[in-house]
Amino acid sequence: MPQPLRALGALVPVLLLLGLSGCGAVLTEGTSDAAGLAGAGISSGITRNGTVTAAIGLGVQSLASTGLSYVERRVHRAEQDQIAAAAGPLPVGGVAPWRVSHDIPIEANEHGEVAVSRAIGGAELECKEIVFSVDHPRRAGVQRAFYVAAVCRDGAVWRWATAEPATSRWGTLQ
Repeated sequence: MPQPLRALGALVPVLLLLGLSGCGAVLTEGTSDAAGLAGAGISSGITRNGTVTAAIGLGVQSLASTGLSYVERRVHRAEQDQIAAAAGPLPVGGVAPWRVSHDIPIEANEHGEVAVSRAIGGAELECKEIVFSVDHPRRAGVQRAFYVAAVCRDGAVWRWATAEPATSRWGTLQ
């Protein structure tokens, strides 16, 4: 088996372990380190030129970082979609539970409650300001954190409307 393929084969179990770790810092740094190792393995099988080796290493590291960012955005969007779906049918003052189970286990499955604090918009623009909690299990019980956001109706579906997740729709216009 060629040297680059052996390096990639050794990298796969490391990435799987890191992917299941659930710890953001370990995942981010581990992905970077694993990409550096893979880049070194690939480049050593291709060239001995230091500049080319560095370029390959940086390219592999950049691809790994971009891939991880994409997966993290998908995980966050899944959480936001669940909260928006729970909040959408509620009247002002209504409270409902929300829960998410991630397909890709890079973050913990989370749950909490969502309440609608006010309606925003009009006939063609139906939005709601929400307050939601995220319950984090701790040794001494549950620690609850609270956040404020907005959700809007998009046809039959309620969607997250707070600026940070809207980046995929609006690009850099914020």
